[in-house]
Amino acid sequence: MAETEIRNYTLNFGPQHPAAHGVLRMVLELDGEVVERADPHIGLLHRGTEKLAETRTWVQSVPYMDRLDYVSMMCNEHAYCLAVEKLLGVEVPIRAQYIRVMMDEVTRILNHLMGIGSHAFDIGAMTMILYCFREREDLMDVYEAVSGARLHSAYYRPGGVYRDLPDTMAKYQPGRFKNEKTVAKMNEARQGSLLDFLEDFTERFPKYCDDYETLLTENRIWKQRTVGIGVVSPERALALGFTGPMLRGSGIAWDLRKKQPYEVYDRVEFDIPVGKNGDCYDRYLVRMAEMRQSNEIIRQCIAWLRENPGPVITDDLTVAPPRHAKLKTGMEELIHHFKLFSEGIHVPPGEVYAAIEHPKGEFGVYAVSDGANKPYRVKLRAPGFPHLAAMDELARGHMLADVTALMGTLDLVFGDIDR
Repeated sequence: MAETEIRNYTLNFGPQHPAAHGVLRMVLELDGEVVERADPHIGLLHRGTEKLAETRTWVQSVPYMDRLDYVSMMCNEHAYCLAVEKLLGVEVPIRAQYIRVMMDEVTRILNHLMGIGSHAFDIGAMTMILYCFREREDLMDVYEAVSGARLHSAYYRPGGVYRDLPDTMAKYQPGRFKNEKTVAKMNEARQGSLLDFLEDFTERFPKYCDDYETLLTENRIWKQRTVGIGVVSPERALALGFTGPMLRGSGIAWDLRKKQPYEVYDRVEFDIPVGKNGDCYDRYLVRMAEMRQSNEIIRQCIAWLRENPGPVITDDLTVAPPRHAKLKTGMEELIHHFKLFSEGIHVPPGEVYAAIEHPKGEFGVYAVSDGANKPYRVKLRAPGFPHLAAMDELARGHMLADVTALMGTLDLVFGDIDR
């Protein structure tokens, strides 16, 4: 019998593959259908954000942060604003802190809906992504109400937020495809303020979470595709630099909102969901539980914001523009306004690192100022970067079909990995 030579063959997984999330090229070395080696090639979405920040004023870089992890927009802005505020030594008004925490948790739900929906879709569960996008639509309306944009909001500012929460919500209008009766039903929750709309959402959301759990948690196909796949021990997760659900899924209760509280996280009550086995299934359960916890935090923030009106941005005129009414009468205010919008904020010399518990893990901003109106250097710590770096270790020995399950569980977005 003639000898047959068995050779490993190399496969390009992505960037065209629909489960490669747009811009990941992964070179897989396969022995039959078993992955021997996985080599992620990144940089296909590299836009030089860190370099661009050096040629923009401190405030002009805020919209660039939105475009990093483009499903967790406000969280990126938050870390950047915290870094600038640390350098400035500015006190953020308490109402602005509550608004930031509330919007961060709205963003966390948005991120996890996208993550779990697309993860299930990549593995073959179509219904999940349709359900998840239904809820994302309501939260996108919240984004649009506060900032005017559904996606790239640029709502946070060094010193607070751009404006207070609106008193009205946009309403659907009757048209060719929707009659008066349909529109009236759709607008039921939109009669009051943004807080009323969001409160109505938080009352409905636990039921939606139950629906997702019904679809997936005990679904035997879902469990076959996720249980025991991509197991990471607690020690290894720490060694690989995992953060967020990737670390908590392995059983380590590390959450910056609890361990190093920022804004008003020490005033709200919530639990840290933790997994046991460190596999794809446990990480899915952690994300599901996190959405429920975020829902509770939003409810607490709504209750506080209803009772406590106040300023939403610092009154330091060297950092934030003066109120419009004062511009008409005060020379001092006019000068500050002109200086802010022509030159921007002058940040004292120094270096700083500020990190937040981003939906994907620890998102950090390291900024260096030389006293000018632009950053000397900005370095961003993307939470997804160490997760993707572990892909080779996670995928080795698994089947080709499991690679999609692993990419879903990493919750990859390449805006912040490639930067």
